[in-house]
Amino acid sequence: MAASCRLAIIWHSRTGAAQAMAAAAAEGAGQGAMLAAAELVSVETMLEAGGYLFVCPENLGSMTGAMKEMFDRSYYPLLGQVAGRPYATAIAAGSDGHGAQAQIDRIVAGWRLRRVAEPLIVNLGAQSPEAILAPKHPLPGALAHCRELGMALGEGLRLGLF
Repeated sequence: MAASCRLAIIWHSRTGAAQAMAAAAAEGAGQGAMLAAAELVSVETMLEAGGYLFVCPENLGSMTGAMKEMFDRSYYPLLGQVAGRPYATAIAAGSDGHGAQAQIDRIVAGWRLRRVAEPLIVNLGAQSPEAILAPKHPLPGALAHCRELGMALGEGLRLGLF
């Protein structure tokens, strides 16, 4: 498949929720999707993709360290090479999600990526230390939204809409 048609779904998960969300998005996107754990993403992975879906939990009001490290590793080598490519985000949150969302948006603004879908924030309601650390399973409706997001991004890339 041509690089311009591939959707890279880059994810990190601590408790399983963001991983399940990324898998659902990949299912929706179909064969054009590259499902890639953030810690394994390379500059080449980013260059092979025509668009991106960043999926991670919000921890302590920001994206997880593994997702941030992926951006740190890739940021300067990709400057000027991915401008205009589409992106979207899906955040697994205990209560808010907007801190992680804003952090990703600020970083990719430097790459001049183009947001093509509203942020998807799945609030899992984890508030106690035990609930925060426990394995998470997003509800079927939330996973359906992730599949729809993946389908929309994948189809938009295939059709050349963005």
